[in-house]
Amino acid sequence: MVTSATHPRPERPERSAGPEGPADAKLGFSTPSGRRRVARARFGPESRRDPQLPPLIRNALLDDQGQGQRCVQVRLSAADATEPAARALLDTEAGTALRLHRLVEGTEYAPLFPRLIGYELDTAEPFLLYDPPRGATAAKTHVMSSTDQRVLTRDLMLALCLLDGQGLVPRGISPATVLWDGTSLQLWGLEGVVGTGRPRTPWGRAPYSSPEQRRGEGEVDSRDAVWSAAQVLYRLVTGRPGHPDRAPADLAEHRVLDETLREAFAPRASARPTPAQLLDLLSPGTARRTTLTPPAEEARQDREVFEQALRAKRQAPVSPHPLGAGAGSGSGSGAGAGSGLSESEVLCPYCLETIQLDLNALYVTDNRMQYQPLNLAGIGKLRRQDVMRGAVQKCTADPDFQEHYIPVPYLTYGRPLTVAMVGQSSTGKSHLLTQMIAEITDGGLEPFGLTWQSVNPEQHARFVRERVQPLRNSRVLDHTTGVGLDGFARFVESLLITDARGQVRPVAFFDLGGEDLVRTDSALRFLLGIDALVFVVDPVLALPLPQLDHARERGGVEVNRDGDLAFATVLDRLPKTGPYLEVAATMVLAKADLLRFQSPVDRWLGRGPLTALDPVQLREESQDVHTFLRRHAGQAWLRPFDAIRRCTLHVASATGGQEDQGRYPAGAAPRRVLEPLLSLLAMHGLIDVPGGPDAFARGEAAAWEAVPADGPVSASADGEFGVPGVPGARGAGGPGREQGREPGRERGGEEK
Repeated sequence: MVTSATHPRPERPERSAGPEGPADAKLGFSTPSGRRRVARARFGPESRRDPQLPPLIRNALLDDQGQGQRCVQVRLSAADATEPAARALLDTEAGTALRLHRLVEGTEYAPLFPRLIGYELDTAEPFLLYDPPRGATAAKTHVMSSTDQRVLTRDLMLALCLLDGQGLVPRGISPATVLWDGTSLQLWGLEGVVGTGRPRTPWGRAPYSSPEQRRGEGEVDSRDAVWSAAQVLYRLVTGRPGHPDRAPADLAEHRVLDETLREAFAPRASARPTPAQLLDLLSPGTARRTTLTPPAEEARQDREVFEQALRAKRQAPVSPHPLGAGAGSGSGSGAGAGSGLSESEVLCPYCLETIQLDLNALYVTDNRMQYQPLNLAGIGKLRRQDVMRGAVQKCTADPDFQEHYIPVPYLTYGRPLTVAMVGQSSTGKSHLLTQMIAEITDGGLEPFGLTWQSVNPEQHARFVRERVQPLRNSRVLDHTTGVGLDGFARFVESLLITDARGQVRPVAFFDLGGEDLVRTDSALRFLLGIDALVFVVDPVLALPLPQLDHARERGGVEVNRDGDLAFATVLDRLPKTGPYLEVAATMVLAKADLLRFQSPVDRWLGRGPLTALDPVQLREESQDVHTFLRRHAGQAWLRPFDAIRRCTLHVASATGGQEDQGRYPAGAAPRRVLEPLLSLLAMHGLIDVPGGPDAFARGEAAAWEAVPADGPVSASADGEFGVPGVPGARGAGGPGREQGREPGRERGGEEK
């Protein structure tokens, strides 16, 4: 793979754009501030930026304010945009450009990098807009003077230091991506930037890519870029490329290069100097002054609120007889303690009444898909298990409810683990749950010692046919109507999960829609037996960030500062006997692709699938999401975390991008959709985790926390519980929207 890019010198755009696109078009795009901008654009002819990479580049003239603004457009053709790898390259470039814009805009370092004007990525032909490149590529410079050489070397190392300070390594440094205008440098090639410590993948061409990078060995290191920079400088001094695997044989003949960069040509990264070491060699003390970090004081305050909340949860007494099936942290292979169900009873997922196996009420489908009574007489033991797996039982627990049937395996493995998705309509619950189950059926649980089977093959096949396949074919799903259920708790799907000890447990998935919460009786009956809750946070409704304004306009919705009504209703109706609700829960910041360039969402969304559950990493993600929501959405949106003792927080994207005319242009690519469910399974003991399920969710207690420093938990005047002396640590409902916030942050969000 090649990372170099050719940037045309700025010139007046021409009318004809050739076969690749119109000469005149109307563009809508987001600016780095998140604002939406629409402009008429005229384009010049375009070319492929790099012969071996898909992005195209062309000059453009924007005219939306009565005067033209020259820029260059980097884009993917409609054909190239169907390739996920091409989309990923443009996403990487956009994310890096935005991050650098926020870091250096308005500083003396801004000229070192391309200046982003705008971007539009969730469309059939995604694109970026930049200020025109400044200078000519090093590839067009034959030999450079020693004076210019020193300035360019300093600027290049300065750029590498700034990137290194953000944990980023530019893999695309080459004569085609280093621009020089006679006085200063500009570094392009942002599509090749990757995080320090990530596994190396083969990238780049000799001699500009380091030997380890070309082979894809080990982990990405900032000294990979030092090799590339040294090779570019050798090319500028001598007019020819260097050796692909070691220092050039004639390096000693070039005194300045030899004095500063000899070790940069070491075959292994561990033997090369860092960008900071080379920068200090060229300009002593400069590396220390280039550290650019955002203000950390507010972030520290927000993180401390999270830590205080966890301490309060660890110190508060656990109810000795918790109501609800979700109480406790064991595997729960039998009936739930305190659930009101006997060992042989389960909650019917349709009418929500109790039911138990009745061998005289079984049915199977015939070749016309009609239910026929099943007579087990005469069926041998070897066949019986297979027949029973495809059989159903007619439920008559509620004679006023419409006719419905329950798969027999759902009734024969003890009480099912019930998982309910909670959120208002259009929050993405259906897409998230569909992709979650699809990941399971693709083997996503296997690294954790779990296997799965469908509870009912026919029902599962219908779910795959009607939900999974259309979504994987890039179609937007209709709102969930449930599988045969007309009521508050929509039953969606159930699976048999076998843990590492060989214990089998049905796991049933439900969708709790906000529009159905008026069904008080059904809601209360269902919630008495719930085991786990997934609260789905829609960033469009929760976060008053300007980059989400366009999504709000498209959906016809506004920011809700008072939190999700579905959250509040469910929390208020859950049975409670102590300071906290004892049901296991996760909060998911869904549609995270809308925020994929926003810190800290980008940190987590860019990570690969989990292969092991690390409590430390989970706590870091929970803390980041809690901090982000508290700062921008307000405390009301964190009510599930405040009310529930065991609650983790996650980011996830069910589709990887936004829809365009009923389809997902880049395909529906899920990201981190299984992590919330893995957390719930760990809290219920189906996955073994260090410290056990409770410590996994709440963190290990320090020795000094063994006895609450401020005494026992006390009830407030309004009947809620809290830990004295711990601000923001409350029971069900938690603090109000304004409570526990710093002065001046009542409104939340960013300045508009």
